[in-house]
Amino acid sequence: MSKILEIKNLTHIYENTGSVSFAAIDDISFDVEKGEIIGIIGHTGSGKSTLVQHFNGLLKPTSGTVLFNGKDIWQDKKEMKKVRFHIGLVFQYPEYQLFEETVFKDIAFGPKNMGLTGEQLKNQVVETCDIVGISSDKFDKSPFDLSGGEKRRVAIAGVMAMRPEVIVFDEPIAGLDPVSRASVLKMIEDYRTSTGATVIIISHNMDDMAQLTDKLLVLNKGKKVRFDSTKKVFKDAEFLKSIGLSIPTVAEVFNCLRNKGMLLPDDVFTVDEAVSCLCGLSGNRGGYRD
Repeated sequence: MSKILEIKNLTHIYENTGSVSFAAIDDISFDVEKGEIIGIIGHTGSGKSTLVQHFNGLLKPTSGTVLFNGKDIWQDKKEMKKVRFHIGLVFQYPEYQLFEETVFKDIAFGPKNMGLTGEQLKNQVVETCDIVGISSDKFDKSPFDLSGGEKRRVAIAGVMAMRPEVIVFDEPIAGLDPVSRASVLKMIEDYRTSTGATVIIISHNMDDMAQLTDKLLVLNKGKKVRFDSTKKVFKDAEFLKSIGLSIPTVAEVFNCLRNKGMLLPDDVFTVDEAVSCLCGLSGNRGGYRD
């Protein structure tokens, strides 16, 4: 794989009135490979949202650089619009940004601004809806008549329809019921599978991070404190807890079982992994310490 995003010594200082200022993010560096799913975790106020708003130029760093496909995104300000087409950002509660008369028009808004017209525009919207599971009978409905989960999916589809090479989600399942949460997570996975896009997700839900991501970036007080494979990060439970973060529910359960004497691995973090592991213990082939 090759690097699609390179974050180099990124710092953003917010200047308040008077002489008070603070670094929301401080000297952060890491690389993202094409096709990866990267999770960003950290307690509230750790700098997660500030960081990702630098990726497509919504915020300009106080110092440091963001390279997209090897090029500094601020090198030519005239190209910034193109950068934002290639790096899509889905904010928290994106349904609040719905505004068109119909679902189809709302999803088509972004591609239309990219210059797509006619059949090309229609095909791209229809293809996106197929990927994310929005049926054609919804096209002529007002997005404001949909359920909360459906609104969220339409809003996300509007960004996906632009076919960004990188798509960033800031708490994509915040405020949703369990069924809608599962639906949104599936559409993210389906989009990545169908397009090969790079996905970056901010979330406080460690179960989802374990299920979806290849690597995790851990922030604490504006600084990068870990960047490694998801399994390696979650294996260091004591460190995560020391900065106020949890580990996946499955890992907590397995820790309890190990403490009761069961011989279980310490790198099981998803339900599927747990089922596979426990099925392997069937037949009483050990499983407990003497």
